[in-house]
Amino acid sequence: MTKEKKSRRKRFLPVRLNALFLIVFLVFCGIVLRLGIVQIVYGQDYQKELDRKEEVDVSSTVPRGKMYDRNYSTLVDNEPLNAITYTRSSATSQEERLAIAKSLAKMIDQKTDKITERDLKDYWIITRPDEAEKKITDEDRQKAGEGKISEDQLYDLQLSRITKEDLAKVSKEELEVLAIKRQMDAGYAMTPQIIKNKEVTPKEFATVSEHLDELPGVDITTDWERKYPFDTMLRTMIGNISSPEQGIPKEQRDTFLAKGYSLNDRVGTSYLEMQYEDVLQGEKARAKNITDREGNILETQMISEGKSGKDLILTMDIELQIEVEKIIEEELKAAKKESGTELLDRAFVVMMDPRNGEVLSMAGKQIVKDSSGGQKMKDFSLGAMTSSYTMGSAVKGATVLSGYQSGAIKPGTTLLDEPLFIKGSPPKKSHETMGSIDDLEALKRSSNVYMFKTVIEMAGGKYKKNGSLPLDTGTFSVLRNYYSQFGLGVPTGIDLPNEATGYQGSDVTPGLLLDLSIGQYDTYTPLQMAQYVSTIANGGYRMKPQMVREIREPAPSEGLGPVVKSSQPEILNKLEMSQSNIERVQEGFRQVMQEKGGTGYPYFMGADYKPAGKTGTAQAFYDGPVKSKFLSPTYNLTMVGYAPNDHPEIAFSVVVPWAYDKSSNSHPINRTISKRIMDKYYELKSKHDKEQLEEKNMEKIEQKVIND
Repeated sequence: MTKEKKSRRKRFLPVRLNALFLIVFLVFCGIVLRLGIVQIVYGQDYQKELDRKEEVDVSSTVPRGKMYDRNYSTLVDNEPLNAITYTRSSATSQEERLAIAKSLAKMIDQKTDKITERDLKDYWIITRPDEAEKKITDEDRQKAGEGKISEDQLYDLQLSRITKEDLAKVSKEELEVLAIKRQMDAGYAMTPQIIKNKEVTPKEFATVSEHLDELPGVDITTDWERKYPFDTMLRTMIGNISSPEQGIPKEQRDTFLAKGYSLNDRVGTSYLEMQYEDVLQGEKARAKNITDREGNILETQMISEGKSGKDLILTMDIELQIEVEKIIEEELKAAKKESGTELLDRAFVVMMDPRNGEVLSMAGKQIVKDSSGGQKMKDFSLGAMTSSYTMGSAVKGATVLSGYQSGAIKPGTTLLDEPLFIKGSPPKKSHETMGSIDDLEALKRSSNVYMFKTVIEMAGGKYKKNGSLPLDTGTFSVLRNYYSQFGLGVPTGIDLPNEATGYQGSDVTPGLLLDLSIGQYDTYTPLQMAQYVSTIANGGYRMKPQMVREIREPAPSEGLGPVVKSSQPEILNKLEMSQSNIERVQEGFRQVMQEKGGTGYPYFMGADYKPAGKTGTAQAFYDGPVKSKFLSPTYNLTMVGYAPNDHPEIAFSVVVPWAYDKSSNSHPINRTISKRIMDKYYELKSKHDKEQLEEKNMEKIEQKVIND
């Protein structure tokens, strides 16, 4: 490169650098100028805007989880509803809400049946301020000014002076406005409150949607309502949920609020709905309201869409439940007609799998008076676990096993069945004098005396005709402890609240120990009886009764989602008794149903499913709804059983309290119900097995077609 070229390059470089520096300087000056304008000219405006905004999290409800039976038939569903809601800001005045209510009243029809007199009076004062002002005297104002009465007391005086004539001036149109405003006022600040979600017409929904800009706080959404495809079937057991108006029960408010609930959330209030609230509730949709310092909503931003509650797959078989309830109704009506007693008004059935504790059917029916004075059948399924009765001879299996364990008797022990004459008490005997019998015959023919003599031996007593019978009263506790191993007199552990455990008599008179041994002293629930016979059926394992088989994720488009949790069989305890002794009682139960002379044989003879079980009749005292008959002598009829006797897969209890009395006829309703429900179980089982076989054959054919 020549010297001349180098010189020209040196002169050109400073020019470009200077131009670059100038551009940078001008840009920098522009930034400084802009910052100055923002800070000095608009700074206060931006600060006010910043101060004006606050973020408030709000949430809205999502559908609860559904419930299905063991075969995935829907028991509880959610019906979608178009809904109109209102979210009240903390700055909204009564007058502003009234104006919105008036606008809404022109767009929707609102029922007025929930309006109270107090609602009317409050509305009257707001809408008729001049007339309302006249309800306050000068003397009232003077007292208020002197502090003798408070503003609240002044308002109460105003309310008390509003007459019926005043309220009669409120028009029908105004009542609709009031009904809407009442719903708006019921909501909590920043929480959506349902104004209307039932019978919202497409026209109403569209009209409100078109005018949302004119209705601050009003929105349209989709709500839900519980739907029961099988109507009243299992309704008492499924339980209830609160309404949006009721919201969270007051006694549980702190607990639910700590879990993130809102005060007007719908929650389970009884039984399965309450027991599985945490599972069924789901994850609420969450949004963020941008408000000003006064609480007015400026903008709503969605944070999460929410998620429906998880679904419950119950252990119940709704097809079996329907048939069992039908059988109970038919047999109750027949027995009522034949016996002629006004006391008979209910019957219960529990059917469960003795291998795992799954409850397939828990049914109860009660005869009640209808509005016209006639009679109707009412669902009383819950009575199977919430009401208890003396069960009679059905508990004798537990008595015999207790006798074995205590050493009072042993398998094959022979005792004389004879009337017992005890000093100071009437004769105690069996329904027939049986002579010399062993333990199997005692179960087969239902000997009371065999049980009496067993517990007399347990209590260290010696029977002497017409003599006194001193017994160790501690045997009451000993016998009850044995019974508790079967689930009698103790909680069964079922996954439902409010289970009854029965009544234990406090009187320890020796003769009552004999009554206890034949099920005529303490009381038990039908569910406890089912657990008791299941424990004998499965060889001595007391299984926890289960109502829920699976918990599944919701899958609205697919029907059933993946399994989250499967319930596993739970053993509560093992009988402290030898296997050979348990098998001995199992044989006695088999003979009851399958051999001549057995108390259940006339009804179950020839049944190919090989039943085993025990019948029961208990002398009792009436304590039902007919008050004039309170404590009248009556009889309870019961039966427990299982099948097949060698490999049990189904166990049951049937309990019919107050089946007849001395002035009425006896009807074997316990036996007829037992036979019919067992026949129906195996009929349905055969049908399902056939359907499954056909499905498998069809799958094979389809696969063969694909392969070919």
